[in-house]
Amino acid sequence: MGDNPAANLGNKKPIVISGPSGVGKGTLISKLMQEFPSKFGFSVSHTTRAPREKEENGVHYHFTEKSVMEEEIREGKFLEFASVHGNLYGTSKEAVEMVAHSGKRCILDIDVQGARSVKASSLEAIFVFISPPAIENLEKRLRARGSETEEEIEKRIRNSKAEIEEGNSPGLFDHILVNDDLENCYASLKKLLDL
Repeated sequence: MGDNPAANLGNKKPIVISGPSGVGKGTLISKLMQEFPSKFGFSVSHTTRAPREKEENGVHYHFTEKSVMEEEIREGKFLEFASVHGNLYGTSKEAVEMVAHSGKRCILDIDVQGARSVKASSLEAIFVFISPPAIENLEKRLRARGSETEEEIEKRIRNSKAEIEEGNSPGLFDHILVNDDLENCYASLKKLLDL
């Protein structure tokens, strides 16, 4: 497919969904996939972090060794990649191509750093930033997950503040949705995607 993995999608541009950790990106994407399984395909990202409880390799992420992912990055196999919270995350060109070949619209769940990389690439996409109503809400969600240590939570909060600031910078995101209520945010997401 050349340099543009979604070249054959016509006006079905891929959707890049970004936002800080714990803001509800995964939940919103799951709702879209459940309600519209024939319209959307999820681009499964690669990561070097350990799986969380109930996460499956190849479903939620492709869990990989750092040395393997670094080699594939050097070989140009990734559309975007970033170091987040001390782990590598990335979207392979192959993952986006697989969704495009299935005839579905690709959804990418990536951080702001990754969104910048995609914006600079040849992939034409719709960029959506999901923001918490306040940083306190985000901290509550992260603590409720119960999957991170206190140190990891504090690191995620610091990174989230920077991501929110960057997410609000002009020109990067086409749409900013505040997830103050999951159902309202989901309705807004469907509306902007003409669903």
